[in-house]
Amino acid sequence: RLIRSTVPPPQTSMSDVNSAKKKAAFAAVDEFVKTGMKVGVGSGSTVVFAIERLKELTGKGQLKDMVYVPTSFQSTILLKEAGLPVSSPNDTPILDVAIDGADEVDSKLNCIKGGGACQLQEKVVAACAKQFVVIADYRKESKTLGEKVSSGYLPAAVY
Repeated sequence: RLIRSTVPPPQTSMSDVNSAKKKAAFAAVDEFVKTGMKVGVGSGSTVVFAIERLKELTGKGQLKDMVYVPTSFQSTILLKEAGLPVSSPNDTPILDVAIDGADEVDSKLNCIKGGGACQLQEKVVAACAKQFVVIADYRKESKTLGEKVSSGYLPAAVY
């Protein structure tokens, strides 16, 4: 399942980009995360907003008895700073849902992931999940996978 933000106006500022990321991340959490779930939490700039929403809903008492399995050091620290319970794939091998970003997404919802160097743990957490939700802002959409990879390399996993 892909949660994507709307297409921006022709002149896009960084605040527009962050607004799109936040909107997509909040929508993913609101639609797919329910109280009592075990949730995989991905890595990257868009996931920061997902963790913000998880913290907000937990603070309001709308999410209780949750367990979060991060895919990176970054998401581990963010979850801990938010006061959210952190586990590992070893301790929580079955997840209800995993939410993560993507480097690129095509029209058939194939994704390129792993450009942020968390590829192995992202793949492990995604494999543990009954449902995998990708958060992507408009900049990640492409007609053909690989057209937006500008670093000169392509991660080895394509989902």
